[in-house]
Amino acid sequence: ESTSHRPQDTNIMSTPSNPGYESIPAVGEQPMELGRDPSSGSDNSGESDNSNSGGRQNLGRILAMCASAIVLLLLAFLGGRSSNGKAAPSKVSTGDGDVHYLNEAVPNRLCEIYHPSNNFRVIQTSLGEPSKQWSEVACIHHTNNRKEPSQQSSYTGNSNDGGYAKPSAIINVDFTNVAFPKREPILGFGGAFTEAAALNFNSLNKEGRDVALELLFGRDGLGYSLGRTHINSCDFCVKSYSFDDTEDDFTLDNFDNEVTHDLHSGMVDFMLLATKTIRESYPAESEYGMRIIASPWSPPAWMKAPTLDDVEGALHAENMTGSAEPVCIRDGVGSESRYAKSWALFFSKFISAYSNHGIDFFGVTVQNEPEFPAPWDACAFDPKSQGEFIAHHLGPTLAKSHPDTKLLIFDHNKDHIVKWAQYLLNPDNSAAAEYIDGTAYHWYAGGMDRLLDGTQGAPNMHRMISELDGMKVDNSHLVLGSEACHCPSTGYAGGDMGIAWARASRNAHTILADLAAGSNGFIEWNLILDSVGGPNHLGNMCDSPLLAVPHRALDAQDIPDQLDFETAGNPFGRVHGDGKTREELNAEGVPAKYLDLGIVVQPMYYYVGHITRFARPGSRAVHALVDSSVDGPKSRTFRPKEQDVPGGGMNDLARTGIEATLWPCEGSTRQEWQLNDEKQLQVFGHDWLGVPTTSCLGKKADKDMGGLMLTTCNVTESKSSGYYEVVPISEKHRVNIVLKNSKIDSKKSCLVAQPLRNNGGAYGPRGGAQVNIGSCEQSWAEWVIDPSTGEIYSTVYDEFGGEVCLTTGWPFLQVGAFDSSATGKTANAAVILNEAGESANYVLKNKDKTILTASIPPHSIQTISFD
Repeated sequence: ESTSHRPQDTNIMSTPSNPGYESIPAVGEQPMELGRDPSSGSDNSGESDNSNSGGRQNLGRILAMCASAIVLLLLAFLGGRSSNGKAAPSKVSTGDGDVHYLNEAVPNRLCEIYHPSNNFRVIQTSLGEPSKQWSEVACIHHTNNRKEPSQQSSYTGNSNDGGYAKPSAIINVDFTNVAFPKREPILGFGGAFTEAAALNFNSLNKEGRDVALELLFGRDGLGYSLGRTHINSCDFCVKSYSFDDTEDDFTLDNFDNEVTHDLHSGMVDFMLLATKTIRESYPAESEYGMRIIASPWSPPAWMKAPTLDDVEGALHAENMTGSAEPVCIRDGVGSESRYAKSWALFFSKFISAYSNHGIDFFGVTVQNEPEFPAPWDACAFDPKSQGEFIAHHLGPTLAKSHPDTKLLIFDHNKDHIVKWAQYLLNPDNSAAAEYIDGTAYHWYAGGMDRLLDGTQGAPNMHRMISELDGMKVDNSHLVLGSEACHCPSTGYAGGDMGIAWARASRNAHTILADLAAGSNGFIEWNLILDSVGGPNHLGNMCDSPLLAVPHRALDAQDIPDQLDFETAGNPFGRVHGDGKTREELNAEGVPAKYLDLGIVVQPMYYYVGHITRFARPGSRAVHALVDSSVDGPKSRTFRPKEQDVPGGGMNDLARTGIEATLWPCEGSTRQEWQLNDEKQLQVFGHDWLGVPTTSCLGKKADKDMGGLMLTTCNVTESKSSGYYEVVPISEKHRVNIVLKNSKIDSKKSCLVAQPLRNNGGAYGPRGGAQVNIGSCEQSWAEWVIDPSTGEIYSTVYDEFGGEVCLTTGWPFLQVGAFDSSATGKTANAAVILNEAGESANYVLKNKDKTILTASIPPHSIQTISFD
């Protein structure tokens, strides 16, 4: 496909070929807000102009808008009240034999803006209205003369609110307080140009390809500006391949300088089209266009040491799959290694070959997932061997031939990111430090429980940034999320709308948490895959934001549901999405207008877009935190006054492997604990499949994560859970929680709050601190336990804003905020994520001044943007 064939000056998404479906609003579009006349640009919409008819039209607008506002207020007030003026309670069983009452009918707040900006927008994507992605929320925009609501009446549901409003979380943001002013700003977001992605992209017709480009890289889409690709093959290829298979060709005379395989598969053209699209969509960002990093999975087999699967006495590995340990290179990585030297030259030739095609790589990583000798294309390193390879070979080679190409280390999971950085970035340990420009990391948990992916390592991210400061690493050092995806299979294939939405929430949570900790960006794994999440030549099927289903296009003729490049069949059963009509899928949030072109746009696409469209390259994370409602602990965001049952719906983080953390109290099931008969601190929940889960607080800090984790409660399976005794220590209901199955002195065996390194980044000290076992003699060991609500909270952070509750993972209600003034776009953006099964009222404040009061529905995400 030649880039010259792409239509010029055409908004592909706003002028679809299939009429009847509304287009996704562009960032710059703003539907009229209630209470404001967009034609005047001021609040004096009733003033007449030189025409009497104009005055009558303005007056009519005012009357219509006032009527709309009154109707909204009445609906909000009456919709959630019973005949006696109080919320109607409903019975619910929690499985423990008791029946509790929940105020399900308590109404939500209206969206009311208290900020003078004429460009104040609230957009939303919600499971409750899945087909209305990125939709504008109707708000009442108060004039400057409107007095800011008082805390008591607006936040607690008392006084002037008539007692009908649920408690409101206080979302504190300071758009002038940049979290990391000396470090590099956000680079952007993106996905990977794998062979699988290119094959699926090219399976679409011309119109489908153009729309896919706009969806991924255009102004009306995600606006992706980062990318990743593989040097030689990866698992998301049809088969293993290399650009020089000539044994012992140390000078790489037979290297394919045309990278023919990547040309024929469409990878090169896909990258060129993406670069063209981003530059046309964001001309102000055209100086760097699409910044792509390249990562190797495996050298050619002749460069690799034999693996355990190879025949005894083999000189080298037979295949590119698998790896010897601790290093895969055939004769090691010392200064005299011919194979290491040749492998470094391979990097240089690959970069040059792509440059000749018009693609200049922003950077390379040394090795994809060096700690995993995977069954697919792989090459193992440990920190020492990777340091030697950089110092002796790769660093000097790139410094000479491609000095502008950045070199990133690690490229694996967050559990060991600090360990690798401490070794490789310390000049006393490694001569590699001078060549290193950044650290790449992945979001996986590393075990077989794929529901843990994206859940672990946030405190380690804070440690990482703190270590960089402590080692005096240059502030230009990048920390970049380079791979993330959900496995196995796809949301479309599974057919469970709830799971597809849960995957979307996990993506948004991880991006916000990483950016708050100091990350410079986030790269999704494959940009587009097929309906089952392939092709992958080892059957490692995974999800992606877009899926190519050309057999569902309106013009499809004799196109099978799986193309020739997909050989996995249906490893997880039938593809449920193929059994649904376009109307059914559209109602579930898979837009029919794109399905008619053979593209499935999944919920995770829209969730990620709430961030990527607003936190453009050059943006910076600012301080932001969801705080408790002001009437706590009597009432919380998800637990109204006079109710003792935690709200928010099922806790999907009550599972082994989740970190125990401290956050402002929200009154949810993620902060509900029970001291069981075995004296274990136990939590209950359900996983994404609805299977009940339970876990208990461990007794020893995880060696990689640095804090206490949730573990099994079954003592016959493991002895990792703690047995705790509650010991009163003051008249203020303070207690110590003492670990009884400890081998050390009981005075040093208390549950303690453990501060985050990096001072908590953009969240601050109260945003995700860990818990550990330590001395009982400090205030860090003092707790308050409310057995009626299951809350365990600490007041040790009172000077930073209030108490914090023991939490499984993170709270349901989250926020991330960004200053984008340097990008030339809307200056401020706040992203609010609600993972709960209940709505949440909130008050958004900027530097203690209320700018918005609103509600966010269950399983929803909102972006608030303004100048």
